[in-house]
Amino acid sequence: MKVGLLGAGRIGALHAGVLARDPTVDEILIGDADAQRAEEVAQEIGGEAGRIEAVLASGPDAVVIAASTPAHAPLIRAAVEAGIPAFCEKPIALGYEETVEIAHEVEDSGATLQIGFQRRFDAGYAEARRLIDSGALGTIYSLRLATHDPDPPPEEYIPDSGGIFRDLHIHDFDILRWLTGGEVEEVYATGSVRNFDFFATHGDVDTSAALIRMQDGAVAVLTGGRHDPLGYDVRAEIFGSRDSVAVGMDRRTPLRSVEPGIPASEKGAYPNFQERFLDAYTAEIEHFLSLVRGEADNPCTATDALEALRIAMAADLSLTEHRPVSPSEVG
Repeated sequence: MKVGLLGAGRIGALHAGVLARDPTVDEILIGDADAQRAEEVAQEIGGEAGRIEAVLASGPDAVVIAASTPAHAPLIRAAVEAGIPAFCEKPIALGYEETVEIAHEVEDSGATLQIGFQRRFDAGYAEARRLIDSGALGTIYSLRLATHDPDPPPEEYIPDSGGIFRDLHIHDFDILRWLTGGEVEEVYATGSVRNFDFFATHGDVDTSAALIRMQDGAVAVLTGGRHDPLGYDVRAEIFGSRDSVAVGMDRRTPLRSVEPGIPASEKGAYPNFQERFLDAYTAEIEHFLSLVRGEADNPCTATDALEALRIAMAADLSLTEHRPVSPSEVG
């Protein structure tokens, strides 16, 4: 297969490595607004670099969109118009209206668009979902979700990020729907700036929490933060009437017990999301290539991305107005 990679930043570089290791990929073309960055990544993996327009015009079998968020929507449209199957990192767009428009365009055209929510391909989350679906956990009472970055992003990233709920927690909102198979009824969100004042400059927070009620009555508690000095921390806990399980609790979890006799972790924590979810990113791209070949179904559609965005927007509104908000209020 001939694959175009649009975007050569940190997530683009990760995808470049995954594509280079895939035996079904014969040729990789890398395009980026920064020509030098595209060339550097291309040299690292033995690919070719060029302008984004040239990559699209070269007739690839598929494209992986890993450019900055504002570029996602126009690149998706370009791929749809060219009839090229596309994989795109979240989000489709920061705005609800544009996300709806693109979702409709993709559906109406019958185009292939897989959205990048890699936690769906993580072995731990997949096993948790299997246990929920099989009934092994019984009635699901509650869930706890945590996403904590080791270090905050650079300040110039914040204005186009969409805020902590659309940027950091969008994965939590998606995995909540995916794990439970249900929809969110109501969100109450809060947040504050505890350590990094530049978040406040851009109307954002560095510490967040949300209480979520699902339509079937299950409740979820979500916490997040932009700074965990011990490492990258992503976890889920699911409590049921028959059993309770956790995802992300292992020897590299950046959380230590102070109970007597409990040994310290034997290994260092994950330093970043790239290392924590490398296997999931690999499985995700492998699935996309199978989808392009007609060997698999789409595991994460534009509609899934839209629903996760609606929850994030409800959280944004709740944070602003200090009240519970239903996703139905924002679309």
